[in-house]
Amino acid sequence: MLAIVAYALGVMYTPGPVNLLGLNVGINGQARQSVGFCLGVGTAMLAYLLVLGWAGAAWIDDDALVMVSALGCSYIIYLASKIARSSADLSKPVNAPRLVSYRDGLVMQLLNPKAIVVPLPITTLQFTAADIHGLSLVIWALGLAILAAGAPGSYLMIGSLVGQRIKNPIIVKRFNWLMAGLLIAVALSIGFEHVWLPLTDPG
Repeated sequence: MLAIVAYALGVMYTPGPVNLLGLNVGINGQARQSVGFCLGVGTAMLAYLLVLGWAGAAWIDDDALVMVSALGCSYIIYLASKIARSSADLSKPVNAPRLVSYRDGLVMQLLNPKAIVVPLPITTLQFTAADIHGLSLVIWALGLAILAAGAPGSYLMIGSLVGQRIKNPIIVKRFNWLMAGLLIAVALSIGFEHVWLPLTDPG
């Protein structure tokens, strides 16, 4: 049982597109406004855990993963452009346009290849080995979904603490550009690994 939690923590709390967005939003002073983003991430993970736990991994074939990955890359780049264009004026954080929403968290996590790959060993191997099914599967899925929502949430809090010490809007603007660049790099990496290589593999 502890192995399931340890694996989930290890893969969910490492830097990725969702967690990088959480960090950036926190630095921009929108942590409270973006709780829905974290809930969207958790909802997507709950859906994957339940579907894969009940139906298994048979429905995820290589073609579907390539399509989801391509859509995910596009959405990450869209959010990166949104961050790059965002205002760096921290004096009016409440009136600033919301960077991310529940929908952004839900869609981004649903289209995140990592979000699909992460639950596979949990649902197909670890749940089976621990004889987790039925109602216990639902309970475990809810618990792991809460952990998933807490990942960008923890980055939001860290970003918020850092952001409170940064008063210069120029620094925040440059950080936004840096984070946008990192997100684009992540999107390109995902695109290369999960879209380009499978499409060009002669085997």
